[in-house]
Amino acid sequence: MTGSGVGTVERIHVASGTGGEPEPREAVEAVADRGLRGDRYFDGDGIYNEQADLEPSDVTFIAAEALAAAAEEYGVDLDAGVHRRNVTTRGVALDELIGERFRVGEAVVEGTGHCEPCGYMANLAEQADAATALDGRGGLDARIVESGTIAVGDEIVR
Repeated sequence: MTGSGVGTVERIHVASGTGGEPEPREAVEAVADRGLRGDRYFDGDGIYNEQADLEPSDVTFIAAEALAAAAEEYGVDLDAGVHRRNVTTRGVALDELIGERFRVGEAVVEGTGHCEPCGYMANLAEQADAATALDGRGGLDARIVESGTIAVGDEIVR
């Protein structure tokens, strides 16, 4: 991390159980190698665990700019956490954070890969084009390296 700000946290969402409604939060505790306290994956209760032969992420990110483009190009409304990602960012190229450690509020995370959209999210969103709209811009999977609080308005620092 070089200490240069690259973006901000615009929104935070957690869902307490599989298929649960994403709930907005002003702040959330990020726990190293575990996840966001109160989120379905914190205790391993998420559909991703059951459907994919991959380890779930501790935290997921999506760019507000990607959501705006999806709305404009496909007419889908994936705001208010419908996208199933934890942290909505603004002003940061999430793809550039794959393999990088960066600070979000008090927490340090490491980008581990693309967070691809899935049919499950599209079904919950009840919008046929939801997964297609996020194809190639579904966000970032990340591992929490150092615990800390993440809050709306926090800077994302490389």
